[in-house]
Amino acid sequence: MSFHIEAKVGDIAETILLPGDPMRAKFIAENYLENAVCYNRIRGILGYTGTYKGKRISVQGTGMGMPSMSIYATELVNDYGVKNLIRIGSSGSYHADVKHMDLVVGTAVCTSSAMFRHEFENFSYAPAADFKLVRTAYDIGEKLNLPVRAGLIMTEDHFYDGNEPMYKKMAQYQVLACDNESAAMYMVAAKYNARALSILTVTDHMLTNETITPETRETALHDMIRMGLETAIVL
Repeated sequence: MSFHIEAKVGDIAETILLPGDPMRAKFIAENYLENAVCYNRIRGILGYTGTYKGKRISVQGTGMGMPSMSIYATELVNDYGVKNLIRIGSSGSYHADVKHMDLVVGTAVCTSSAMFRHEFENFSYAPAADFKLVRTAYDIGEKLNLPVRAGLIMTEDHFYDGNEPMYKKMAQYQVLACDNESAAMYMVAAKYNARALSILTVTDHMLTNETITPETRETALHDMIRMGLETAIVL
């Protein structure tokens, strides 16, 4: 076991889906995976391994924010040999061409996080997703006739930041969506030579004030979950 995951080596598949919400991980395990077994309950961060269409897949919550994501991503890769990290999460958008509940495949991510300043000092490091994962996920989204688009995303340390002028400026520079975790996952994957991709649902559109309920965030993101699972089984 690692510091924060109680699984044994071999309990976790090489490909893992990473929702932020551990209850969404539980929902996926119970409704999409066959023969799912819970391998982690520490700190309430639930993790499961099962099969989807015959392929062994894991799903685990990461909690909220970049520090939490970086801890779990690091342990999954270094202690359990995970090779493919696929975040499936909610996001917000200020981009006029992005619609509420669109799926965004994050080709690369920018951030204002202090974590990156600590790691890279004055360099503006912008990690990219693995190209094979991007291409696979996008093609699957189109094949399933889902509202998918690919492009730059942003990760913020703040949730209640209120910096609306900056968000609008980032949208002008073609940032399609914003979350609180993706940059950390991409950074960890790059550092340890793993592959990472974020598939985000635009659950909150700031220009139209469209949103979904907390209950819906757990259960009504079928398109994103299906796209993540279909991507996972071809890796």
